[in-house]
Amino acid sequence: MTRRFNKPFTQQEPISEAAIARAVEIMRTGRLHRYNVAEDEISEASLLEQEYAAWQGARYCLACTSGGQAIQIALRAAGVKPGDAVLANAYTLAPVPGALHAAGARPVLVEIDQDWHTDLADLEAKAEASGAKFFLLSHMRGHIADMDAVVEICERRRLVLIEDCAHTMGAHWNGVRSGNHGRVACFSAQTYKHINSGEGGLLTTDDPELAARAIVHSGSYMLYGRHGAAPDEETFRRVRLDSANLSARMDNLRAALLRPQLAVVDENFVRWNERYGVLEQGLRRSPHLRLPERRQHEAFVGSSIQMQTPGLDRVAILRFVAACAERGVELKWFGDDEPRAFTSRYDSWRYLGEVPELPQTLAVLAHTLDMRIPLTFTMEDCAEIAGIVVDVLNGF
Repeated sequence: MTRRFNKPFTQQEPISEAAIARAVEIMRTGRLHRYNVAEDEISEASLLEQEYAAWQGARYCLACTSGGQAIQIALRAAGVKPGDAVLANAYTLAPVPGALHAAGARPVLVEIDQDWHTDLADLEAKAEASGAKFFLLSHMRGHIADMDAVVEICERRRLVLIEDCAHTMGAHWNGVRSGNHGRVACFSAQTYKHINSGEGGLLTTDDPELAARAIVHSGSYMLYGRHGAAPDEETFRRVRLDSANLSARMDNLRAALLRPQLAVVDENFVRWNERYGVLEQGLRRSPHLRLPERRQHEAFVGSSIQMQTPGLDRVAILRFVAACAERGVELKWFGDDEPRAFTSRYDSWRYLGEVPELPQTLAVLAHTLDMRIPLTFTMEDCAEIAGIVVDVLNGF
């Protein structure tokens, strides 16, 4: 009998009873806005900022409406002005170029290598040719480039490094937590990320002036003193009248959903990596799949898995993805000419203007398949999924 997997790839674990109870408590007060607090009360959003800053090992934290808004605010707070060149790796998701566009930046897209990391030689060349002073680095799908080399290039080229850690919350490179290599880091709390409030974002930095600008940009009005992990009044007075209000505040309800999740997120990282390990072991049984070798210095969080199908052409990949779907296994293909759902290629972001062709990136994405690993899957589920993928591929 042909096996078919019957669990959805988009089902998250339920919100904890503690988070639900706290959310109900906040709803009963009616004070959902982060600045609507009783006397001597610290808002839920401010408490989240304090706790996330401590967990991340950063001095300052800002809670935002989304990861994309966190990136836009980070760009502006770091000093990006309309027309400024910003280096960015070409393999990412649409909110990243969207944030660049919203900030008025001129994106300079950088090639990726075979394992989905930023191509460091192309980064050097593009930095030289463009004169860019900023590098927005997306750790796309949890793949961390050689951050020692990245930091060295940024320091030598005087590039401000802005990290998009939507897929690397909790990951490390050489013992340094992802997000702590650059001037500022951005994280996501969207449903499919490592903590889930439906939508939400977090920004961290050790730079007091950048933090103050970001907080005012988020829409603090002159209530920035009610933030939980913020610089002092003097810093705000230097920047507050020059930083636009972008109305990107996180509300107390979403913060209430996130705080209990943050308390157990390290345990969930272990659970994700256990499932990733089972899937990886099963998929490696096929000689027709290429999976990345994770670098020795990289401590990753396996909330998704990527693979390449070097032996299949475009028509065969479409047939393979469809055949897996018929067996209940959902794969996303990053090489498709048409954007689908959350998946798009750099050449579909036409609002960026004319972008040179990136042949190396196109060649890698032409064979790149992606799979989510929700924690609702058991180890047995992961073994079954891997078996189905290998079985389907054997038919090609």
